[in-house]
Amino acid sequence: MPSPQHIKIQDYDYPLPDERIAKYPVAKRDESKLLVYDKGNISHDVFKHITQYLSPGSLLVYNNTKVIQARIHFHKETGALIEVFLLEPHTPRDYEQTFQTRSDCSWVCLVGNLKKWKTGVLVRDIEIGGNIIQLSVERGEEESTGHVMHFSWSGGVSFSEILEAVGELPIPPYLNRKTEESDKTTYQTVYSKIKGSVAAPTAGLHFTDAVLSDIEAHGIERAEVTLHVGAGTFRPVKSEEIAGHEMHREYITVHRQTIEKILSHRGKVTAVGTTSVRTLESLYYIGCKLLVNPSLEEEELVVSNQWEPYDSTSSPEAEPTSVVALQAILRWMDQHQVNILNTSTKIIIVPGYKYHIVEKLITNFHQPKSTLLLLVSALIGEDWRKVYQYALDNDFRFLSYGDSSLLIPE
Repeated sequence: MPSPQHIKIQDYDYPLPDERIAKYPVAKRDESKLLVYDKGNISHDVFKHITQYLSPGSLLVYNNTKVIQARIHFHKETGALIEVFLLEPHTPRDYEQTFQTRSDCSWVCLVGNLKKWKTGVLVRDIEIGGNIIQLSVERGEEESTGHVMHFSWSGGVSFSEILEAVGELPIPPYLNRKTEESDKTTYQTVYSKIKGSVAAPTAGLHFTDAVLSDIEAHGIERAEVTLHVGAGTFRPVKSEEIAGHEMHREYITVHRQTIEKILSHRGKVTAVGTTSVRTLESLYYIGCKLLVNPSLEEEELVVSNQWEPYDSTSSPEAEPTSVVALQAILRWMDQHQVNILNTSTKIIIVPGYKYHIVEKLITNFHQPKSTLLLLVSALIGEDWRKVYQYALDNDFRFLSYGDSSLLIPE
């Protein structure tokens, strides 16, 4: 196998006919198909039976992020339509604080039709609670991921209320359709609660309250993390080798009780979705940083180098265990008297990666030549081809609104 940086993305292609991309979800979330890959053996079932494939006493970790109505449209006086797509808060940088602001805030945004908006302030009126609110946006400086946009508004309402009134839920571009009212429900997990994502953690879309109750009844434990999914999740790999692809930054929040629960399961879990994987595996490397330097400040705990997991010169046997790494985080929390870890990650998981915390994965079927497909291959190796061919041969539905899989590696 080539070194991770020299993996050729063309080797992770497969034919995906447009008719296999699910444009809408199934009528009942938990009646989507479930492919089960168990140490090389493949079968299929219905998602609501997933507890039959999970061990009592095991731990499921899922992402509780909530998709925001991140698209806002403005018109110039000329009539030109300008779309502002919120990516991440800039001022204040904290998600909760920025949603609670009542007069102004700034976000890093993508801007559609930017060439027709050189300067000036764009304004639109919104009705909230019978009152007319005037919302303004002004272009700021350019950053690597977009432009900083300065929002201000009248009426003393929160920015969260502004988005509820005027924002549009962003559905994946490959659906090739406009957002519909039903998407506001179907493109959220039933356990979503922390606002911030611009795309859903789609592995969780199959869960219903009935499935969650069944999980509890079978003695399977649950814990939650938060990773706010960025628009970069849809960004295609354009470089021939994966080394040329820069991973996007995503913000994560993990509570002490989640880390303690993972430790009570010997540092091994079943992850619901690739976003949970990225969060959990980032925790391991944060713990490793703290083992080297326990006095790091929170802003120094970010996984800012996507290749950090591949830079180790020590043998795998010499690497800290997941338990040791997670215990280092708890000691750091004790030292700083905090119960919540807020940081960010740019981790990339590709073949050659060694999983430390994630033992099993629940996930949908991903786009050809995508970083998410590489993440799957890192878990089950070349068998990803068998899995995807089985899904194609058995009428599985693909991508965000598609069917699900449970992957259990050797």
